[in-house]
Amino acid sequence: MSFSQISSTLQKELKSSNPQIRFLLKKSPALAFTTINDIATNIGRKYNIKLSLNFPEKGKIEDYESYGTENIGFVFQRDSKAFPISRELIKSKASEIFSDAQIQDAYMYEGKEGVRVIDEDYRLDILPASLHIWGKINDKIRNFGDWLLENCYEVKPGVDDAFNETNS
Repeated sequence: MSFSQISSTLQKELKSSNPQIRFLLKKSPALAFTTINDIATNIGRKYNIKLSLNFPEKGKIEDYESYGTENIGFVFQRDSKAFPISRELIKSKASEIFSDAQIQDAYMYEGKEGVRVIDEDYRLDILPASLHIWGKINDKIRNFGDWLLENCYEVKPGVDDAFNETNS
């Protein structure tokens, strides 16, 4: 499963639920937030990951057109402290894709490792257990996300997809 597939599925599902979410936003932004993340959780379950949307700025939840296109967290294996591939390989690939961004080690304490990609428009926190995107997803982020999910996180379909494939 690719980052592109997961994010596209998330965007489509959120878009189809847009009328309901907009109604909930008027009643209670907290209820809308719960509904949005329930949708993300259900999408993530299909891919054996935990998927969540974040709204880091006040009022951002009201920008329903951006749902699924920015500020997304992917949790793969909660307790992982080290990448299954070389951190230097991740940094090298990040440098190749994000030539103008700052690439640095992050979260390097208590036996944990991580990589951070910082650009003026976005930040990526790449950890052994998770990937957090802060900002709008663009083609570079999509390409790097696809590479990470294939080479680092090894995302496999969840039970729902395996069931659907055998019963199609």
